Amino acid sequence: MIQYVINLVSVWAIPVFLLAIPLHGAVRGVKVYESFVEGAKEGFQVGVRIIPYLVAILVAVGMLRGAGGIDLLAHWLDPAMKWLGIPAEILPLAIMRPLSGSGSLGIVTELVKTHGPDSFIGRVAASAYASTETTFYVLAVYFGAVGIKKARHAVVAGLFADIVSLFAAVFVCRLVFRP
Repeated sequence: MIQYVINLVSVWAIPVFLLAIPLHGAVRGVKVYESFVEGAKEGFQVGVRIIPYLVAILVAVGMLRGAGGIDLLAHWLDPAMKWLGIPAEILPLAIMRPLSGSGSLGIVTELVKTHGPDSFIGRVAASAYASTETTFYVLAVYFGAVGIKKARHAVVAGLFADIVSLFAAVFVCRLVFRP
């Protein structure tokens, strides 16, 4: 039953939003297309402003991966993750996800190729990827776009949310898919 509801929501969520939002705007008298174009113009301007921050975070992530920092951190955290019931294969994803969306997507892709999309590891990896955020990337982009320099409390809150989301992904996968 739970899986049926999940499948139903996953099939209809995006089409409903794509129809409901413009329809709601049109009913309220909003010029939907003009508003969309104006938002796209503002988005382009923000994109240009955040390029230096994007370059900085991507270089930092590349250096960390290239120097073996992710592997070293995974090695140190492995005993604690096993004790907490989180599959060891998920650990590189848990470390990479707050840093890089494309890097963590590569890890998820490799886990799905290795273990299969319907395996417990594949489902946990996909759920963890979808429920966590690229915290440092988001902070660099959004805080950089508006000029915020001090982000320490936001970093702590974002990383805490990532940890909670990781545990929730493992818990829900254990509950729904029972390994």
